[in-house]
Amino acid sequence: MARAAEKIHKFRTNELLNHYEEMTTLIDMRPLFHPSIEEVTVEGILHALSDPIRVAMYADIVAQQCPLSCSNFLKVSNKAIPKSTLSQHFRILREAGLIRSERHGVELQNVSRCTELERRFPGLIGAIVSAHNIQSAYESRAKVAPAKRPARRAAAK
Repeated sequence: MARAAEKIHKFRTNELLNHYEEMTTLIDMRPLFHPSIEEVTVEGILHALSDPIRVAMYADIVAQQCPLSCSNFLKVSNKAIPKSTLSQHFRILREAGLIRSERHGVELQNVSRCTELERRFPGLIGAIVSAHNIQSAYESRAKVAPAKRPARRAAAK
């Protein structure tokens, strides 16, 4: 009887250790890098937003008043984006100082740093997002509108 109780105790101890190992793995995840606002540069911002997918993602984040998870962007501009590619896009936006990401369980919640960026570079982010929205609206109209045929001229002879 004592031997069975000892086996049960050993099993429970191992299960608890395994549970704590899983928890420490979550705790020991690599920390996310967020530059201080003084380290953010115009060149870094423009580079991060030079990719059409990233600028579309960032415009969506700016438009929302609440944090968005990465899974909100599995489809951007009617294109499916693999999770690994999304991770890279979010890393670039984060390291450029455009977004702040926080872990909530297994997902990341992303929010724009517009207020901080507006103080550092007044009008820059608003101008970029506005230009992106104008361009997107123009492109969507161009896809919907049928192509016009050139008018035929009557031969005047």
